[in-house]
Amino acid sequence: MRVLVGGGTGFIGTALTQLLKARGHKVTLVSRKPGPGRITWDELATSGLPRCDAAVNLAGENILNPLRRWNEAFQKEVLSSRVETTQMLARAIAKAPQSPQAWVLVTGVAYYQPSLTAEYDEDSPGGNFDFFSKLVTKWEAAARLPGDSTRQVVVRSGVVLGRGGGAIGHMLLPFRLGLGGPIGSGHQFFPWIHIRDLAGILAHALEASHVQGVLNGVAPASSTTNAEFARALGAALGRPAFIPLPSTVVQAVFGRERAVMLLEGQKVVPRRTLAAGYQYSFPELGAALKEVIA
Repeated sequence: MRVLVGGGTGFIGTALTQLLKARGHKVTLVSRKPGPGRITWDELATSGLPRCDAAVNLAGENILNPLRRWNEAFQKEVLSSRVETTQMLARAIAKAPQSPQAWVLVTGVAYYQPSLTAEYDEDSPGGNFDFFSKLVTKWEAAARLPGDSTRQVVVRSGVVLGRGGGAIGHMLLPFRLGLGGPIGSGHQFFPWIHIRDLAGILAHALEASHVQGVLNGVAPASSTTNAEFARALGAALGRPAFIPLPSTVVQAVFGRERAVMLLEGQKVVPRRTLAAGYQYSFPELGAALKEVIA
C-alpha cells in the first residue's frame, strides 16, 4: 500500500515507517520541512491528497515538554498541532477524487477519567471532564469523515515505551543512578504500550479491512500501577527504585493541570484491539522494559 503519515518524523512515526517499509509498503511523510519522500502541510493544503491507499496522523506537540510553561499560548499549540493537522488531512481525504481505503488517527487514553477503581474499554464514556479529555474529543471529532467509503480507526494510546524517545527517555538517567521511584503516591494506574506494539496495532489497522472504530493502544497488562512500573524499571536496570518523586515537585515543574497526567492514571483494557486479532509482541512489562534498555 501507499501510506501517507502525518507527523511521521517523530518517535512513533519513525517506528511505524520502519515497520511499514519492512512489510513492503511505500511511505510518504507529511512534515513541516520538505525533503525526499515527504510533502509539507502547506503542500497538502494547496495541492490536496497525493494518491495513497491509507493515511495516518501522528502529529502533535509534546504535552509533557518540561521546558515549556503550561500557559494559554502552549495550550493553544498543543490543541492546534493535533486538531488542525487532523482537520487538514480529513478535508484532503474527503476531497480526494479516489478515497483512501483507511484513515487512522492516534489520540490518547486521557479520554478516560483517572480513577483508582474504574476499568475502561473502548466503549466506556469519557472525553468531557478536563483540558486533556476535551482535547481528545475535539481531536477525534476533527478526524470524522462523511460517508463510509474510507475505513476510520482511532487508536487511543497509553504511555509509549521504547528506545530513544517517549517516556523512558526522561526517566533513564535518575533510574540508572539509583534515584528513581514512583511518582506521587504510586497507586495510580500506568497504562503503557511498547513502541513495537503501537506500530504493530497501527499497521494491523491499516492492513486488516475488518478493523474500524476505536482501539485502545495499551498492553493487556492493564492493572500495572506507577509503583509497579518503577519497581520493574529498577529491576531491569539492576538498581533500587525507592525514591518517590513528590507530587509537589511534579506540580511545580509541569503546572497543576498538566501534572495530573503523571500523578493520576486509568485502568484501560484493549478489548477491541485483542478482538480485532492483534497479537502483542510485548504483553508483559518485564520483557518490554528489558528490550527498551538492552
